[in-house]
Amino acid sequence: MKPVVAVVAGARPNFMKIAPVLRAADDLRPSFDTVLVHTGQHYSPELSDVFFQQLGIRRPDVCLEAGSGTHGQQTARVLEKFEGFLLQRPLPIAAVMVVGDVNSTIAAALAAAKLRIPVIHLEAGLRSFDRTMPEEINRVATDAISDLLLVSEPAGEINLRREGMDESRIRYVGNVMIDTLVHHLSHAAGIDIAPQSGPFALVTLHRPSNVDSPEALGEIVDFLLDIASQVRIVFPVHPRTRNNLEAFGLLDRLRNHAGVDIRLPLGYIENLALMRRATLVLTDSGGIQEESSWLSIPCLTLRENTERPVTVSHGTNTLIGRDFAKASGLVRDILGGNYKKGSPIHGWDGCAAPRAIREIAALIAQL
Repeated sequence: MKPVVAVVAGARPNFMKIAPVLRAADDLRPSFDTVLVHTGQHYSPELSDVFFQQLGIRRPDVCLEAGSGTHGQQTARVLEKFEGFLLQRPLPIAAVMVVGDVNSTIAAALAAAKLRIPVIHLEAGLRSFDRTMPEEINRVATDAISDLLLVSEPAGEINLRREGMDESRIRYVGNVMIDTLVHHLSHAAGIDIAPQSGPFALVTLHRPSNVDSPEALGEIVDFLLDIASQVRIVFPVHPRTRNNLEAFGLLDRLRNHAGVDIRLPLGYIENLALMRRATLVLTDSGGIQEESSWLSIPCLTLRENTERPVTVSHGTNTLIGRDFAKASGLVRDILGGNYKKGSPIHGWDGCAAPRAIREIAALIAQL
């Protein structure tokens, strides 16, 4: 019987990363089997079910149903439930693969490491160097206890070496998010949900630093209404963001502007269909920084930092933070055709997942 690797996913950003890995495992038939564990960190249909359906991810073998709560509550529940899963299995798990930087990632890694089960971190080494971000704490802590560090962008290798990680643990495999994009691009090209004519900006916002305070979110709404006179805004609103827009009395300001198109949250394919047609993207999402760079779509990121600096140095991303005057100027540059074009990024070629599977197989062979 083959050894088994537990693949852990819990939130929307994880699903786009595990899909190509599971597909590559099916195609390559490595020397190990996989069991898919869904922690339930994201559990609503628009943030979970639709992604499994669209990305062709098989039904999870295990659902932990951790649910929401504070960071401490959620992390603790995932840790407790995942540890219980590991202890109760009749046949042991050979290794645990976690992805990204959500609470499920660090919780599952801690549970595995304390049971002396090797941990594999896919998308290791990313650093924003901003410890006010919960995701940054999760990244640093997960990398510190992982046995195999699968890196998605050049800065990741630099960061891990700077932190003293043993070279034998670091493997550059490239970006599995791009694998998913490449795999589904032709499907997305057949979906027409973009405005029928003229340029438009795709907007996505969900980070607490942008949407959880009336002052911060109000400034962003003012900015969006200002640039809506230059370019149409298409805004699929994340549930958290919609709740806050309503609570702060800001949603009707957007709805009542003729240049703003408010939409419900989109599935992955629909979001990709919009993005590939967009003139520019305004976002605070790490994944969209990557996707827009590969698509050569100008991206303005509403953050002071990024854990994906290659999207700025080689891609089409610019950090604007809260400098909305700078952002307005960049919008004018984009509409005038005077914005940077970007260049190819090593390992962002649609083949990262097979490389990751081969590295995992090599680790399993050594156990």
